[in-house]
Amino acid sequence: MAASTENISVHLEFSGGAELLFDKVKEHEVQLPAKDLPWTIKKLLVWIRDNLLKERPELFVQGETVRPGILILVNDADWELVGELEYEIQNKDRIIFISTLHGG
Repeated sequence: MAASTENISVHLEFSGGAELLFDKVKEHEVQLPAKDLPWTIKKLLVWIRDNLLKERPELFVQGETVRPGILILVNDADWELVGELEYEIQNKDRIIFISTLHGG
């Protein structure tokens, strides 16, 4: 199967303050290695922590999931509707992380 030998291209967006943890870069086009298929949100969070996150990982991840207060949209749908951590990422998916945490 040809698709299994190609990397998965994913568009990631961070907003609502989450972008501050990624050197203030809101949008990232990433290539996930095909050798690690299937890619799930759970596996993506580890990849993001190890490859994109620049500071204060405790403000983004907590254990094996995102910290409470961070909303995730997969192709504009709430991740709770698509399987949360177990959602299998598809080529050209758009995944948005929105922080609802605000200092005060």
